[in-house]
Amino acid sequence: MENSKVTEKKTNKVSGFFEGVKAEFNKIIWPNKDDIIKQTTAVVVISVISGAVIAVLDYAFGAGINFLTSL
Repeated sequence: MENSKVTEKKTNKVSGFFEGVKAEFNKIIWPNKDDIIKQTTAVVVISVISGAVIAVLDYAFGAGINFLTSL
């Protein structure tokens, strides 16, 4: 008898959790297509610029280290 009460409480907690998740999921405001395109473009552009800056710095530091070690 007592075991069924514990199982019922756990079932209520689990179902309550998923009901809460569903309620919060319905509150999400999804971006429209234009916003997604703008944000994706911004991320790609920033990633390319960052990659280029890192590549230039890597090349410069490598050349500097090679110059110093050749002295």
